[in-house]
Amino acid sequence: MSTLSKSYLTEEQYLEIERKAEFKSEYYQGEMFAMVGARQAHGLIIFNAVRELSQQLRHRPCEGYSNEMRVRVTPVGLYTYPDVVIVCGEPKFLDDRRDNLLNPTVIIEVLSPSTEAYDRGQKFELYGSLESLAEYLLISSERVRAELFTRQPDGRWLLTAKSSLEDSLELQSIDCRLLLADLYEKVEFSPAPSVSQ
Repeated sequence: MSTLSKSYLTEEQYLEIERKAEFKSEYYQGEMFAMVGARQAHGLIIFNAVRELSQQLRHRPCEGYSNEMRVRVTPVGLYTYPDVVIVCGEPKFLDDRRDNLLNPTVIIEVLSPSTEAYDRGQKFELYGSLESLAEYLLISSERVRAELFTRQPDGRWLLTAKSSLEDSLELQSIDCRLLLADLYEKVEFSPAPSVSQ
């Protein structure tokens, strides 16, 4: 993520610019951040996750969006584009444009080397301020590894991690089951760099 401008922008100014822009940018604390293009594995994992979830949610009162739907994390003023977002029940939007979702149930981020620390750290903390968010799923694009954080009744997050293609994860809030073999279908990982001696 790179900063587009060092001058302070209001949320209204950001939305005016963003709605006309040819490329996507996130917004936080008065600054816009350009989104960086993704590699093949990242895109395939998003596609696979959307495919699997859309089949399971087809006849349920839930909607899913890929990384084109902007989410407004209202308590902290973050505007972001999760890789996959699911909302169950009535979706709530910032305004009649219906391009800023306010109440996601599940957010999925596919990790890449340039965003992993942010997705695990500050972004997770910011997402956690959303009362509607029940589950946060992180999927590695570098190796077989998925980590599901499930909000507990007392507000703590319970981690379930899986790292085998035979494993699956249960997204209880939307009653869906994701097989890692399905998430990683057609994904080829780059070979690990060799260590010279």
